[in-house]
Amino acid sequence: MSRKPKLPMNAEFAAIDAALKRAAKAAHLLARKTNTPCYIWKGGEIVDITGRQKTSVQDGRAAGKKKIQQ
Repeated sequence: MSRKPKLPMNAEFAAIDAALKRAAKAAHLLARKTNTPCYIWKGGEIVDITGRQKTSVQDGRAAGKKKIQQ
């Protein structure tokens, strides 16, 4: 079952949505070109969409940091 996308309340909101999508696409492309991380919030987790690392919110640690053993 496909849902119809919600239409924006006015033309300005439609332009904002399009601008955000263009900015996200440009950020992802730049991250891939420069081999740097590009993080998003997805399914309750912070995910590096360039495919390098993934950090769980429940983990409480930032991506790339190792847990120190005592």
